[in-house]
Amino acid sequence: MKLIVGLGNPGPKYQRTRHNVGFEVADRLAQRAGETRWKERFSGQTLDLRIGDVPCLVLKPLTFMNLSGRAVQAACRFYKLDPADVLVICDDFHLPLGKLRFRARGSAGGQKGLADILNSLGTQEVPRLRIGVGELPDRWDAADFVLSRFTQNEQPTIELALDRAADAVGDWARSGIEYCMNHYNAG
Repeated sequence: MKLIVGLGNPGPKYQRTRHNVGFEVADRLAQRAGETRWKERFSGQTLDLRIGDVPCLVLKPLTFMNLSGRAVQAACRFYKLDPADVLVICDDFHLPLGKLRFRARGSAGGQKGLADILNSLGTQEVPRLRIGVGELPDRWDAADFVLSRFTQNEQPTIELALDRAADAVGDWARSGIEYCMNHYNAG
């Protein structure tokens, strides 16, 4: 089994913000699978689906971004999952808008939801897919920027990136992190 974690913040106030791209990818996976029955479990919303022959649990933590580790740890403990079987999908303002970057391990790079997950699981050996939400503009506070919405000019680029990210998650479930790093990180 694979655990796919889309990070974001719950509630209408945060919908379609830069910080919620993980939720957006999770929703795209649900739409593609024709699933609409999210369940409340593990301090989040979950959805069981299959990607090819691989059973997957999609999780959207409802703990708010900075406490996402609680939900991920609960799901990992329940299913006895190794951290290598978890994929965290999150925003990254250090990447250009729409750029996808897979990593098998490493620090959180300032992403507080990812940091809480790494801390809760007690390891940095957690695969992640970072989605570029545009670089932090001069004189902007990082929190204000990630909680802002994409501009009309940015919409086509981010929509394409979110669809590509959903494709990439399927590739991760079927083919693994090394394949995805080689295929998606170039360019």
